[in-house]
Amino acid sequence: MIIDIVRSNFKIIIFGFVFTFFSCIGQSFFIGLFNSNIRQELNITHGEFGTIYGIATLCSSLTLIWLGKKIDDLKLVNYSFLVVIFLSLAALFFSFVNGLIFLSVGIFFLRLSGQGLMTHTASVAISRFFDRSRGKALSYVWVGMSFGEFLLPIIIVYFLTFIYWRNLWQGLAIIIILLLPIFTYLTIKEISIFSRENKNGDNVNKNIDTIKSWTRREVLKDLKFYSILPAMLASSFIITGIVINQTFIIESKDWEKFAIAKSFMIYSTLTVATLFFSGYLVDKFTSRKVFPLLNVPLLLSLIILAIFDHPYSAFVFMGLMGISNGLTNVLMSSFWAEIYGVNYLGSIKALTGSLMVFSTALAAVVFGNLIDLGYSIENIAFLCAIYAGISILIVVIFQKSYIPIIIKKRS
Repeated sequence: MIIDIVRSNFKIIIFGFVFTFFSCIGQSFFIGLFNSNIRQELNITHGEFGTIYGIATLCSSLTLIWLGKKIDDLKLVNYSFLVVIFLSLAALFFSFVNGLIFLSVGIFFLRLSGQGLMTHTASVAISRFFDRSRGKALSYVWVGMSFGEFLLPIIIVYFLTFIYWRNLWQGLAIIIILLLPIFTYLTIKEISIFSRENKNGDNVNKNIDTIKSWTRREVLKDLKFYSILPAMLASSFIITGIVINQTFIIESKDWEKFAIAKSFMIYSTLTVATLFFSGYLVDKFTSRKVFPLLNVPLLLSLIILAIFDHPYSAFVFMGLMGISNGLTNVLMSSFWAEIYGVNYLGSIKALTGSLMVFSTALAAVVFGNLIDLGYSIENIAFLCAIYAGISILIVVIFQKSYIPIIIKKRS
């Protein structure tokens, strides 16, 4: 079954995989690899870099709302060309940053093109194209990012030992502009907004959908949308806050220096495993039925962090967060298509994607201020656990309303 899905729709699945892989260039973990080089060369502090990073990320989230909806108006291949060109130019621009203003603009470009538009393009394309196998297809595509999280730090750290960091960014820009436009054309040149998966491997253009496609304006007026938001944002907000303050956690727990860094192996492994398992669950039961489980692993991880101090507990709580991350990637990509249709999916996911990016920027501010106010990591974990628990309760209360409006049966 898995082999048939990949073989029959190989081009668009590999397109999504490669786009999520290259989105890593705009992700926090990748940019953070150059943190030391940038701060030393520009003579800025950790705090200054963090403030610039947060502001740039916030601005990118707001811009994504507008640029992301354009995927509904343009042919996918044309939209993807523009995103690829933007990412290449962003990488090239970043190689020339020489002051705080240029650094702010450079991070803004990377966050918008990489974390924002590359993942947005892949997620919308896959969610719109697939119906019966949407969950599995999304799980294969999101492995691209996990693969990047595993592989790229090793490669970049090695190259930084003998290549100037600015030259690395210039090399990335060249690789992107030489490879991705051709790759994009070969994989999705025939895909339109009405293209759908087919068992025989050829996409079929169908001008009708079985469920109503909501516009973004209609979604914003829908009460159930707001019942979903707390659960949707919990993972990105809490995991970001934990990761960027891992030094504080290590010192508070009196763990060895690389305790959380080592636990990222468990985090990545369980993220990938959960991607595949959640894809199976979504296709078998629908994301609407699985959705109440979304933040259960996150809640358990926070309880572990709040209660236990043993060094091995780092592996447990980070592993549970990896499960939560895998669930979030697949469920939230599929969920919007299930209840709001696919014709305006780009504008809807542009909105939700920008909110998730905003939550990562907000996490840095909230967690940092709580730490400055004297809150212990146990206190912070407890507060986050309350938030996660409330988000689960809200979803359970509203679950019966998460039903699509059927307008016409597909022939």
